[in-house]
Amino acid sequence: MVERARPEPASDAFISAGLTAADVAERLGVELDRGLSAPTVALRQQQFGPNAFASHHTRFFAVLWRQLRSPLLVLLLAAAVASYFVGERTDAVIITVILALSVGLGFMNELRAERAAEALHSAIRHRCLARRDGRLGEVDVTDLVPGDVVELRLGDVVPADLRLVATRDLECDESVLTGESLPVAKDIEAVPSRSSLAELTCCALMGTVVHSGGGRGVVVATGRNAEFGRIAAGLNTRQLETEFQRGLRRFSLFLVYVAAALTTSIFVINVVLGRPVIDALLFSLAIAVGITPQLLPAVVSTSLAAGSRRMRQRKVLVKRLVCIEDLGDVETLFTDKTGTLTIGRVEYMRAVPVDNLRSLDVLRWGLLATEVGSSGALGSNALDRALWDSPATTAAQKAVSAMRQVAVLPFDHERRLMSVLVEDSTGQRTLVTKGAPEAVVARCAEVTPDARAAMAAEFSAGNRVVAVATRLGLESSAPTVKDESELTLAGFLVFLDPAKPDAAQALSRLDALGISVKVVTGDNPEVAAKICGDLGLVVHGVLTGPDIDELNDAQLARQIDKVTVFARVSPEHKARIVRIRRHEARGVAFLGDGVNDALALHAADVGISVDSATDVAKDAADAILLEKDLDVLADGVAEGRRIFANTIKYVLMGTSSNFGNMFSAAGASLFLSFLPMLPSQILLNNLLYDTSQLAIPTDHVDGEQVRRPSHWDIAFIRRFMLVFGPISSVFDFATFAIMLRVFHSGPEQFRSGWFVESLATQTLVIFAIRTRRVPFFRSRPSLPLALSALVVVGIGAALPASRLASPLGFTKLPTNFFVALVAMVVCYLALIEVVKRWFYARSDRPHRAQSPFGHRRRQRRRAARFGAASTGPRERSTTIAVRGG
Repeated sequence: MVERARPEPASDAFISAGLTAADVAERLGVELDRGLSAPTVALRQQQFGPNAFASHHTRFFAVLWRQLRSPLLVLLLAAAVASYFVGERTDAVIITVILALSVGLGFMNELRAERAAEALHSAIRHRCLARRDGRLGEVDVTDLVPGDVVELRLGDVVPADLRLVATRDLECDESVLTGESLPVAKDIEAVPSRSSLAELTCCALMGTVVHSGGGRGVVVATGRNAEFGRIAAGLNTRQLETEFQRGLRRFSLFLVYVAAALTTSIFVINVVLGRPVIDALLFSLAIAVGITPQLLPAVVSTSLAAGSRRMRQRKVLVKRLVCIEDLGDVETLFTDKTGTLTIGRVEYMRAVPVDNLRSLDVLRWGLLATEVGSSGALGSNALDRALWDSPATTAAQKAVSAMRQVAVLPFDHERRLMSVLVEDSTGQRTLVTKGAPEAVVARCAEVTPDARAAMAAEFSAGNRVVAVATRLGLESSAPTVKDESELTLAGFLVFLDPAKPDAAQALSRLDALGISVKVVTGDNPEVAAKICGDLGLVVHGVLTGPDIDELNDAQLARQIDKVTVFARVSPEHKARIVRIRRHEARGVAFLGDGVNDALALHAADVGISVDSATDVAKDAADAILLEKDLDVLADGVAEGRRIFANTIKYVLMGTSSNFGNMFSAAGASLFLSFLPMLPSQILLNNLLYDTSQLAIPTDHVDGEQVRRPSHWDIAFIRRFMLVFGPISSVFDFATFAIMLRVFHSGPEQFRSGWFVESLATQTLVIFAIRTRRVPFFRSRPSLPLALSALVVVGIGAALPASRLASPLGFTKLPTNFFVALVAMVVCYLALIEVVKRWFYARSDRPHRAQSPFGHRRRQRRRAARFGAASTGPRERSTTIAVRGG
């Protein structure tokens, strides 16, 4: 019979006076050495729910509201209602139907994107170590319940509110709750008697980070009952804008200005010419809607959703869809070495003793100096696990069982070592210290030249080395950092983590994408430089942590350009390097997976982690790689650039062709005695045109469009609109002349002819604008895009002869009109090609004048790095929206 735990708020367990850790365990019905049983866990999961306070769910009405909140749509709908009551009922109904179709189309696409984002969030999991049924194992954080016994390790994000029952120099960073930057030391002996959570040193709170040491605690509150959950539930959180979102907002503001100017001028002109106010208002509002790329959010959402699916197939998860675009902006990548440039499977090779010691002695001390005890159990670091798992250490493991671990000084990133006080069967105690060779050697009383030479030889071979030292006669049962002195060097443990066979190819791909790769590692500089050399990445310079400390920010900024490897760096060094680089250049990414990488992940434009990373690293990252592989990252960058390139195709085509059509409408209204196109016809034209462009996310992207990062450039978009928009107006005015002079058309036939011509020209121009190359011959569109464009043009041509013609205000067009239409479309696309070549040649000229030497330097660097295979001129980026990196 499983006892049912009573739900209670976290404060009961935290601040009830005199409630000790043993009292908490008894109250929650848990044995600390065994943990909860499986039936008890299942019952409490039903009772308390998942250990989560927020989740990403697709909200139907929120998506619908985002489609309806456009002021232009509201104004147009209000005008349609007004026209209905003044007698223009058919037009009002048609406008309402078209608006509903437009909103519905955008809604369905954004809903699909939201569901894609929900799937991404569901794929990102966090795990922790918990003891259940007497066994220690990994548990999904969302499955924790009150009463679970959780182990805390360096770098863990505390998964729930815990009452601590054991600690090993545990300190937690609680800035997420208190704003205090200094870590808080934890003391299990303290009995809570205050209501201030900041003073509860016997507790570890959800969301805080283990800064140093380790410990064990009992879960007392989960989800919304935890202190972090209660605070988060009361906040109206809003995520910060990405660079792509800022560009999109600036572009939208630009469109508002253009639409406002055209709408106001057209309304005034029509009123002055004596047209009915309602007709003039509807026409001018329709013009405003027509010039606005109404389905831009839908196109962006569709692109991002499709991109997220493709990136998932390529083993890249992006936590926010808009970050896909920012991943494509990356120009500088800072990456760690282990698992990225190396295989990541550390193997123990040998022990190198010094003086008269044996290899067995070095191994025995190395096995004893493990934070989790003499078992090499779950929770050890990669080097310890490799040591315990190696068959070569079996004899030493037997010798270890005869000794008892008394106390532990945990590892931290400042000391770069850890120590263990052990006792043998005779009662003699020894302090064993293990860590980075430079740190251990610096604490030894004497190190022979032969020992230093042996250490240097291992570094030169590119091996990972851990030094082991001892100190006898330590009387204290609770050693401190001060005791880590006057040590006797026992020897070195040598590990092998060879370079990845395919890492050289991945580095070459990143270079071809215009990304400068720099290695940031806590390892020895010689080892890091050796690995880079093995992969063909020429090391132009090396900086260590002490070197960085001697430089001010301006000096470090200059050094970052020259340096390839940053070695023996602390978390603060990593964050400083990234922050300074980000200030000097855009598109900075950092790839890391440990708690020591969290600061740098936050400082980067794009933080990238891996699925096997620590929770704090995954929380800080924007993108997560399902494989720690630079090839996977290169796929993600290329996909981000493809998505941005396709988004810009729609923006450039939509703004230029819509501007041209609306400019034509404004001009025609000056000399015509009737409206050149009815409001409902303008909206229908816009709806059909936008529908054809929903296939743009499937389009192919030219290779040169992904070779360099691209960014929003509103000035470029404005120039493009002002150059290419009037070209379409030339053919619009030619259509006006044909309809009036050749066919002597009345209002209905005139509107029908211009509707068909404007839809054909602005839809088919995508084939020219989508590429800088010669369309179809050197750059082919995707089949869905080609089919959607041709089908929409066919629908537009058929409407004047269909049964819908009369309600829509159309009439049948003469056959000769279509002959003239084909000729105008051919001439229009040919003229676009001519102007396109002139426009891009003129746009490129300043860029070439400014950067020829930098371009040549990049060529020389690439040739030096990767040999003759990658020499030769790099093809300049032709991503339409920008010139830039």
